Amino acid sequence: MERHSVSAIVFDLDGTLIDSLPDLHAAGAKMLDSIGVEPVSVAQTRSFIGNGIPVLVGRILDAVDVDPARKPELLASFRGFYAADSVTETRLYPGVEATLDALRAQGHQLGLCTNKPIEPTQDILRHFGIDRHFQAVIGGDSLNQRKPSPEPLWATFDMLGGADRYFVGDSEVDAETALNASVPFLMFTEGYRKTPIAELPHSAAFDDFRLLQGLISARAA
Repeated sequence: MERHSVSAIVFDLDGTLIDSLPDLHAAGAKMLDSIGVEPVSVAQTRSFIGNGIPVLVGRILDAVDVDPARKPELLASFRGFYAADSVTETRLYPGVEATLDALRAQGHQLGLCTNKPIEPTQDILRHFGIDRHFQAVIGGDSLNQRKPSPEPLWATFDMLGGADRYFVGDSEVDAETALNASVPFLMFTEGYRKTPIAELPHSAAFDDFRLLQGLISARAA
């Protein structure tokens, strides 16, 4: 039987495992509609994702020139709309579930480190039935720091075993987090990245989750 070295593999969530853009955009549109303001575009919302919901809401409000003093009120509004409807249009990227199954079958220890708050994160993982794969989950409100600080990623790895460590993500924030944490970054290129691939530090890049298992096996060989 072929033996595999066991690794600790931590994933980002939005833009990496799931395409959550439609539901995030819908929550933002409902938030703005509640104060009589037209929504920002889907493309704008996409460009605002990556640093957590408070930053996302702040960027939306800046884009439509809403008084920043209203941010606490509207952040609560956004969270309410998103909590009530976070999975209607959200989808797993193709190949994600099969890849997680395969990595766990090989004995790899899997974790999740996201800037999304922990409650909707757990709801989404349960909705798609992939919560069973993760031995550690850190959300954007689990610690005092958020990515790109290395602290949340280090905390996730500390809850896992494995001889080697890998971080899988899609964005500038994820690339910077991996760099700050001094771990290899495996970049999914079909997420919410805005910068050209060549300009982001990464150990490997892939556009299909069916390729990830082979990338990890090759690096561990």
